[in-house]
Amino acid sequence: MIPGLAHRGYPKKYPENTMASFQAALDLAFSHLELDVQLSKDGVPVVIHDTTVNRTTNGKGRVADLTFEEPRRLDAGGGQRIPTLEEVLLLAKGKARVDIELKQSGNLYPGLEQKVLDTIRSCGVQDQVFVTSFDHYSIIRMRELSESVDLGLVLYGATPSVFPLAGQIRARYVSVKSIYLTDEFVRRRGAARYTAYRLDDRRPAGDARPEGAISRRLDLYQ
Repeated sequence: MIPGLAHRGYPKKYPENTMASFQAALDLAFSHLELDVQLSKDGVPVVIHDTTVNRTTNGKGRVADLTFEEPRRLDAGGGQRIPTLEEVLLLAKGKARVDIELKQSGNLYPGLEQKVLDTIRSCGVQDQVFVTSFDHYSIIRMRELSESVDLGLVLYGATPSVFPLAGQIRARYVSVKSIYLTDEFVRRRGAARYTAYRLDDRRPAGDARPEGAISRRLDLYQ
């Protein structure tokens, strides 16, 4: 088992956030998968990083403006399709923990948190996932919806204010770019676990020892 988070699967070799990309990471025995979730117009949690399909498929348009069947028909690279959150969770079930990053931005996706929680429960993977976001209000809403789901806060930079919030909502994970992973940051973290993202590099982040590294260069771990 490789202790690391496969960022969007194995995007340096397969189209990002596709079933082929996640399967490749599982085949390499990575301990965690990381994926991004948006919500289609008709309320289906779909796995895609951007708020539009423009960059990663042969189509155009905002995910929020498309019903599920519309992006589903698009080519996400190599004949791959945009998967649902349910499909990826069932693929990873019993094989790897999954970091579900909510791509919420304010009120872009009303009901996203409840839909994701419902999917986690219906797949029976409550003990195998944790839900994270750069939008910390979205993570607060997740805690209001569930007392038991594991949560994490993702940071753009570094701020000591994240640790009181993490304690308040019982978030077990904090994800921070490796350049901010200083000794002071580690001292302040309390009981929170943390992951460091250095997407194309396996070098350690100074003297700090994160719980795991987020990477898209899975070949560096072989």
